[in-house]
Amino acid sequence: MFTGIITDIGTIQNIIPHNDGLDKTIFVQSHYDTGLIKLGDSVACSGVCLTVTDIQNDILSFDVSHETLSKTTLNHWHIGTKINLEQAMRVGDSLGGHHVTGHTDCMAVLTDMVTDGDSWRLTITPPVSFIKYLAPKGSVALDGTSLTINHTTDTVFDVNIIPHTQKHTIIQNYKLKQQINLEIDVTARYIVHYLQHFQKSVDL
Repeated sequence: MFTGIITDIGTIQNIIPHNDGLDKTIFVQSHYDTGLIKLGDSVACSGVCLTVTDIQNDILSFDVSHETLSKTTLNHWHIGTKINLEQAMRVGDSLGGHHVTGHTDCMAVLTDMVTDGDSWRLTITPPVSFIKYLAPKGSVALDGTSLTINHTTDTVFDVNIIPHTQKHTIIQNYKLKQQINLEIDVTARYIVHYLQHFQKSVDL
């Protein structure tokens, strides 16, 4: 479990494909005190929960399956790519964002980006089937960053990025039309699932 509060920006140092590219091992340089990380720990890598399989100084290694590569932006990463990092919550940690599982639901697209005072306002287009999970003032995780939704339409939603978030996440490097890992709020997931399967009179 994660909070969506990014604690480091890592850099891809190497990528080794396996099984004709179906699986990959990804090597990430981090600024974490690796004495606090051990083999088998979970780390959210731009919102995707991955397991630490090796630690060499400041380089963390992660094995990534074909399923994960096919459902996330990880298949587009290359040497030098910057990624958000967050270690899993520990008992007693402050929940500063919202409950983030690290299970990416889909890839969304950044379709507009404008200044809004000191903030940036991002317009995000997810697959249309995911709009029903998004609500004004609800939570969403974009590349692992916990954000509050401003408003939604039938096809898009937008969020504001304050200067602190700009500085401390990979959102500072976002470009129009790029794909972004999106995780819907887990509460919304269960509510919609219940209404779809147990409240047949509700049209979702």
